[in-house]
Amino acid sequence: MKSRFLPIVFFTGVIALLIGACPCVADDAENRVSMKETPYGYEIAINGKLFAGYRKDFNGTPIIWPVIGPNEKPMTRAYPMSDDVPGEKTDHPHHRSIWFTHDDINGNKFWGGSSAIEHQEFLKSECDGEAATIVTKNNWIDKTTKNTVCSDIRSVTFGTIDGSRYIDFDVVLTAEQGEVNISDTKEGTFAIRVPTSMDVDSSDGNPTPSGTIINSEGLKDSKAWGKRSMWVDYSGPVEGEMAGITIFNHPASFRYPTWWHVRTYGLFAANPFGIKDFEPDLKTDGTVVLKKGESLKFYYRVILHTGDANSLDLGKLYKDYAELKK
Repeated sequence: MKSRFLPIVFFTGVIALLIGACPCVADDAENRVSMKETPYGYEIAINGKLFAGYRKDFNGTPIIWPVIGPNEKPMTRAYPMSDDVPGEKTDHPHHRSIWFTHDDINGNKFWGGSSAIEHQEFLKSECDGEAATIVTKNNWIDKTTKNTVCSDIRSVTFGTIDGSRYIDFDVVLTAEQGEVNISDTKEGTFAIRVPTSMDVDSSDGNPTPSGTIINSEGLKDSKAWGKRSMWVDYSGPVEGEMAGITIFNHPASFRYPTWWHVRTYGLFAANPFGIKDFEPDLKTDGTVVLKKGESLKFYYRVILHTGDANSLDLGKLYKDYAELKK
């Protein structure tokens, strides 16, 4: 039988070599975070076991994959990075684990993958044993002219909190070269594709129940789609155990609280631009035009946890996150 993460063998090298190689590990830490550079970007481990991989490019965009939860289960869909998971859905190949992009920017379809986001450089990579942070510069490239449409600097931090794992994902999107038109569309923006067994429309074999979506206002499943909310949780069975993903939206983030493009088939996205799709009765166009030199800032925290949304105090965790200065 092929390994579920076979393609990552080339990404990681030998996992055993990853473990002891990072000088940033604090020996006395209960949850020791370490980081290792790879040909594809970086890998982050906790207590010597793989947590996440930051890939500077996969089919035209930076992504985070694999993503392993505190119960050592995969927390995002493996496809299209791997096709080794029996029964996994293979729709929407542009859904790539954890990623940040948006459709229809100056006419370019970055979300759908026909236009590319090119990694330029790693600005910082540091690890203190408690958390690991990677900061990158990326250019969004016009499909026709090959010129830079806009650029982003994204800071991604990996760590543990109250028995769960977290990924902080901060992005500053800047119109460096000229005017940037970010169109109103539901196709975006900060996104996760959950494992097939976790999505609301699936079940991990009888009698295992399917997943559940719930937002901070208590709206569930399809009722959470298109609504503004401080946070949303998506939980369900993964390899026979309940697990979940929560995305927090920080109050300093653009158009907080964001709208959520969260689908029962497994897409889980925060999108502050798709107002016409999400709330047509408002008769509001969510398009944003940035003049040269102007920026937008987006701040999210991903919590990877065991159990369902009731298994942890999301209210307290969100309050602590919201009080962080951004």
